[in-house]
Amino acid sequence: MREFVKQETILSTVRKCVQNYNMIDDGDVIAVGLSGGKDSVTLLTALALMRRFYPKKYQIKAITIDLGFGNMDYLPMIEYCKELGVEYSIVKTEIGKIIFDKRKEKNPCSLCSKMRRGALHDEAERMGCTKVALGHNRDDVSETLIMNILYSGNISVFWPVNT
Repeated sequence: MREFVKQETILSTVRKCVQNYNMIDDGDVIAVGLSGGKDSVTLLTALALMRRFYPKKYQIKAITIDLGFGNMDYLPMIEYCKELGVEYSIVKTEIGKIIFDKRKEKNPCSLCSKMRRGALHDEAERMGCTKVALGHNRDDVSETLIMNILYSGNISVFWPVNT
């Protein structure tokens, strides 16, 4: 049986992380990478709700990178962003076709990640964003560590804040 976390618990955890790592400054425009999965939707929701009480004032914009597979229905995310009062952008790309059809990558994860991140940062800059937020969790950190060991031969993970 799944356990559901209370909204207050999520908001408290996000607020603590934001404060501990000094993630938000007054006047920030934060781009949230919105895949539509539970992690990115939870992050978007928490940051949108936190605007009500967080002492530093900031804006949020959501960005989805469309990989070009042609089978995505973005209407639920479009409607949800409107509900939250968040500007939403969908960036159409050919990343999927490049990686799988043209390059025929056997281990596509790293290249796909880099290409998605590049498209996300380009759109965030175009939208006037000062920061980018991603809905990573502990499992993502562990997976990154294992992948870096296996595929790159180094022990490294990403940090909560890139400087």
